[in-house]
Amino acid sequence: MAVSLRWFSVGTLLVIALLFISVKASKEKDQPVQSRFVEAEELKSSKNSSMADRSDDAWNEHAVHDPEEVASMVDMSIRNSTERRKLGYFSCGTGNPIDDCWRCDSQWYLHRKRLADCAIGFGHTAVGGRDGRYYVVSDPSDDDPVTPKPGTLRHAVIQDRPLWIVFKRDMVITLKQELIMNSFKTIDGRGANVHIAYGACITIQYVTNVIIHGLNIHDCKPTGNAMVRSSPSHFGWRTMADGDGISLFGASHVWLDHNSLSNCADGLIDAIMGSTAITISNNYFTHHNEVMLLGHSDSYTRDKQMQVTIAYNHFGEGLIQRMPRCRHGYFHVVNNDYTHWEMYAIGGSAEPTINSQGNRYLAPTNPFAKEVTKRVNTGDGVWKQWNWRSEGDLLLNGAYFTSSGAGAAASYARASSLGAKSSSMVGTMTSGAGVLNCRRGLQC
Repeated sequence: MAVSLRWFSVGTLLVIALLFISVKASKEKDQPVQSRFVEAEELKSSKNSSMADRSDDAWNEHAVHDPEEVASMVDMSIRNSTERRKLGYFSCGTGNPIDDCWRCDSQWYLHRKRLADCAIGFGHTAVGGRDGRYYVVSDPSDDDPVTPKPGTLRHAVIQDRPLWIVFKRDMVITLKQELIMNSFKTIDGRGANVHIAYGACITIQYVTNVIIHGLNIHDCKPTGNAMVRSSPSHFGWRTMADGDGISLFGASHVWLDHNSLSNCADGLIDAIMGSTAITISNNYFTHHNEVMLLGHSDSYTRDKQMQVTIAYNHFGEGLIQRMPRCRHGYFHVVNNDYTHWEMYAIGGSAEPTINSQGNRYLAPTNPFAKEVTKRVNTGDGVWKQWNWRSEGDLLLNGAYFTSSGAGAAASYARASSLGAKSSSMVGTMTSGAGVLNCRRGLQC
């Protein structure tokens, strides 16, 4: 379980102490994840017959088998969508291609599902519930995680059919147990002030095509040792969950956009155990220690397939480390605004490829925490071979990015998912990060 460190004073001794705690916590985190492995296998087999018939080698039937092919497809998709957007349709001119795709439409509430066509990056094919009906959440309660009431968020997300889930009014939803999502779901918080807070939070496990947009997710707590329903036909025993804001476990084709996340018991977003084809965009992260973990463990090599785009996010006040912390896969960190960290911003182990482009990094005043990057528990002779690069980043207040590797073109191609804009545009592109104030008849 990660150690929560809210306050951090300047000084060499405390920095060293925090580094020690971080290493210890990272090792301890593997144990509870392993204890959930058996129940995860049961949940995976319960989703549907096609998922139940997998062999051991087919760990995630929706996983990306050829990352280079995916990178090529993403590039072609971005070129095509860019050409469409040149027509000026709904263009706000912010330079943020996701927001420019939909935010200027004052009739957005009549065209909600158009959002699904605005995704970019490695998660750009996530359609969520675009091809299904609307489901209106009218009841914020979560009285029975095994038999959820119609009209609740839990009842909506477990259904076997595609659904675009919206909210009737403002609400605070305190979940008794993890909200275990099913495939082809969009949770769309636009038009309401929706908080998932003070209880369990969201688990996306062995499912595909999920969009989460416009939620305030905070103060998530460890829960578990209880029965929880994951579909209309299945419920099962869940051991203790760490208290992540959003946890991806063997998930694929996931888009997390315009959410505000803070102050959870463990990570704000974790993606592990073969998760891939993920875009994390336009989110606002604040007041947290270990922000984002991408990759289960150094020994878990199935995460070599992982491809994650992290774009147009604002990493704000009260953050300490892991923005993200990566293992094995390919990570495109592009046009984000890093205004706060206390230990480091981007870390990794087990030879991840990190492609940092067009970001703005503002270092803290602490002279011992100016470095953007951190290689975790790895000697110089090893990490110097890893492909980590900084291209067009704006480094402020003494910030510096330690690059490494020979710059293999194929490796960076697999870690490229969209065209980076100039770092001078980051302030404008990320000015709307987090939950938007969307009201009917007005632009968001």
